[in-house]
This record gives sequence, C-alpha cells and structure tokens, in this order.
Amino acid sequence: MVVSSFKNTLLPLFRKQGKDLSMKEYIENTIEQIIANSTGNISYCSPLVTYARAVDPLFAELKKVVGPGHLLPQDLLPEAASVVAFFIPFPKEMVVTNRKSPYVSREWAEAYIETNRLISLCCEKLAAGLAAEGVKAAWQQPTHNFDPEQLISFWSHKHVAYICGAGSFGLHQMLITPHGCAGRLGSLVLDLPVSPSPRPDSPHCLYLREGKCLACVKSCPSGALTTQGLDKQKCYRYLLAVDAYYTDLGTCDACGKCATGGPCAVLEPRN
Repeated sequence: MVVSSFKNTLLPLFRKQGKDLSMKEYIENTIEQIIANSTGNISYCSPLVTYARAVDPLFAELKKVVGPGHLLPQDLLPEAASVVAFFIPFPKEMVVTNRKSPYVSREWAEAYIETNRLISLCCEKLAAGLAAEGVKAAWQQPTHNFDPEQLISFWSHKHVAYICGAGSFGLHQMLITPHGCAGRLGSLVLDLPVSPSPRPDSPHCLYLREGKCLACVKSCPSGALTTQGLDKQKCYRYLLAVDAYYTDLGTCDACGKCATGGPCAVLEPRN
C-alpha cells in the first residue's frame, strides 16, 4: 500500500483480515476489539467514537472556556488534521453499584483506574497501528493532565469530545452522550483528515432542557454542585479524600456520584 495514495482522500482504506476498512472503520474496530479483549473485571458497553476537524474554531475557544493554557490540536501534533474522541460507557450494574453505595463504591473506584489504563492502551495501539500506515497520531493521558492548584486541564477530554459531537454538557458539567454520562473519555489527534461528526442541537440534560430533575445536585456528597455551578476546589478536596480512603488501589481521586445519580447516567442505545 502506498501511503501517499490514501493521505489525499477523506476516508482512506486499510486492509484488515481480508477486508477493506475506511479510516473510521479502522479506528472504531480497533477500539472495539481492544475493549472486547480487555482482561479486566468490567463488561464494558460498546464505545462511541466521534470526530472533528483540527481547525474547528471551537478548539481555540477552549482557551477561554477551560483556561488559557489549554492546548490546541496543533500543539499536540503540528500536522494535526483531525481529532478523534471516544467514550467507553460503564455497564448499568456499575452505575447502580455507585448510586446505591452510601460512599463511593469500591467497584467504581476500581473501574476508574482500570478504564484509564484501557483508554491509554487504546491510544497506544491505535497510534502504533496508524503509524504503520504512515499516519501520525498524538494523545494525552486520560486523567491528571491538569494544573493541581487551579484545577484547569491542559487537554480536557470532555470538551474535546463535545467539539467532536459526542454529546452535550449537563448541569453537573459532565458530557452526556447518547449512551449517557457514566463512563470515561479518551481522544487522539491525527495528521489525516476525517469527516467530522455532527454536534447535538439540544441538551440531553433535563434541567437545562426542561428546568427539572436536579438528581446530580442531590447526589453530590460534598455540596460542591449547585444550580449556580460547581465549586471545583470543594469537589477536588472530596476526591482527594476518596483517594486517601482507597489507598490500596493506587491513585483513584474519583467519585462519580453526580454521573450516576440521575437518569442521564445511562441512556439508549447501549449493549
């Protein structure tokens, strides 16, 4: 295969197991297979994969929305042409476990760590597979890529995923995808153009759409979340307390009560 022949097309073709695959099919099949072959304890739902052009003006807006230090796709990869975001939904049983637990459930804390590792594995394998075909890719770790003092991310996967059309933000400031918000996000930057995904034209959040629900506010154990917004410092102090509680697991500054407390946690379609 001549690399230059498909770099000039919008949807290049790969050969895999005797079948021609478009770039999107290759990316989505690779992520799907990595998740399906995961040796962890979680039976993940099918991932959602969405795309954006690297020159989308909303990426520059993140310097205002998130913080001035937020990176552009071109900062990760000077030749950036497109951005890929993927959401790995947790199974409903995992959501219920954390929702019913009086504290952050151990299962949820373990899932946070396991899924972060899985996201990194997806990015590593995708980048390696694409590199073999002459396509450059760059990515950021799934978490702890933020300023610990100001709590401002250098590469916010949820905002990147929003630009890629993965969903809309809820009152809890989580991204609500067509699969819900209970799960984890990853993203990559490619030097190859891929057609962008459409963005939702209305919010999934019941409060923002209809002025009702507030399940996430009621579920917040720290009081950091209100209808006025999120007190990030108060929230993070609680996350550090969770991390201290589950010291045997490794770094797990995770809570997920707002993500699992309401009807937006799990949405259809899931399988």
